[in-house]
Amino acid sequence: MIICRTPFRVSFFGGGTDLPEFFQKNGGAVIGTAIDKYIYHTVSKFPSELFEYNTKIVYSKIECVNHIDDLLHAPFREILRESNIIKDIEIHIAADLPSYSGLGSSSSFSVGLLKALSRFRGINITPLELANEAIRIEREVLNEAVGCQDQTFAAFGGFNLIRFGPGSSISVEPLLISKEKMEELSASLIMFFTGITRRAASIEADKIKNINTLNDNLKSMLHIVDEAYELLISDKPLSGFGTLLNRGWIEKKALAAGVTSNIIDEIYSTAMQNGALGGKLLGAGGGGFMLFFVPPEKRDKLKKSLNHLTEIPFKMDAPGSSIIHA
Repeated sequence: MIICRTPFRVSFFGGGTDLPEFFQKNGGAVIGTAIDKYIYHTVSKFPSELFEYNTKIVYSKIECVNHIDDLLHAPFREILRESNIIKDIEIHIAADLPSYSGLGSSSSFSVGLLKALSRFRGINITPLELANEAIRIEREVLNEAVGCQDQTFAAFGGFNLIRFGPGSSISVEPLLISKEKMEELSASLIMFFTGITRRAASIEADKIKNINTLNDNLKSMLHIVDEAYELLISDKPLSGFGTLLNRGWIEKKALAAGVTSNIIDEIYSTAMQNGALGGKLLGAGGGGFMLFFVPPEKRDKLKKSLNHLTEIPFKMDAPGSSIIHA
């Protein structure tokens, strides 16, 4: 049995500039981190001669079929097809956090399955190859309206500045900051689950459809990435990180109508009134997890003000998709 562990991610700055429709002409960049919350894939050879079916897939449902074309779960079906595996396989998945919640779980699923199936086939795959293959399948085979940061964080792991384009290139630069600064940043970040799950594709599709009218917003977000990078590698106080998150959230809300809601705005306002210096809704928008930057001495006050939400502790700089048993 092969077990693959693939991280989810928290994106701080630059979301939206990772859409090829933007970065192929303008360049794009994001700052974010893989976190210690994972999706797990187990893959094993299935003894089809003992059963009436030759493929078994277990997620929130169980599918047992004789032809992968009959699989209802489209990412499973198409990734198996693209990996040239059509029978005699059993796959199970489990995850630390719910899907459709803004932490890149859909792309972590794709990356993790591709990584596990590569090992199943005896093929070595680099993180960049893994990210590019997941991007290709999601965008070109599944026709999903997605950017390119989630697959890259899932494949590479780490706390990174990722640059996209111009053209189709992707480069990953680990953010090497001092242990003390990393500890201060970690102590200043807090994440809550809103209880709202949503599919990001429709929101991202709206952004892509209106990409030409969003250039100014996305360029502003790109500039914020540069400012955040300079702040992180300098001796400037980390309070500026919160201010930049707030600026980025204002720009992000202008990208599509479905990014925020009255409930999300109320949560954000409450956090800002109780010590947060900035924050954002993670992922494309509409629901999922909210992240805030709050000085450690005001953390308890903020938590009390949002005690109707579930806090999700996390650690930054998690490793990329890895085979943990084979």
